[in-house]
Amino acid sequence: MLRNFILIFAFAATATTAGAQNARPQPPQSVVMYATVWCPYCAKARAYFARKGIAYVEYDIEKSAAVNTEFKRLGGRGVPLILVGTQKMSGFSEQGLDALLARAGR
Repeated sequence: MLRNFILIFAFAATATTAGAQNARPQPPQSVVMYATVWCPYCAKARAYFARKGIAYVEYDIEKSAAVNTEFKRLGGRGVPLILVGTQKMSGFSEQGLDALLARAGR
């Protein structure tokens, strides 16, 4: 009985260790910015992304009715509206975006 317990325990420990070694890293969460061409804070956010080498997708809320509808559905009332995964930030500040990206594991 004790021998069976030891074998089961050893097998479970080996399986757990093997699973941890084979775990795939999670992909980084996507970054999306709802913006306008004329917005100075949007320009600052673009410069921040470029400086930090952060890939992002930008949607201009004035060029597409569908994008504007999605912006409003997300609670957007001013630009930029920045999403990192499911977390969002209205407006722009480097410190705020640093914190948002850190919370998202980026």
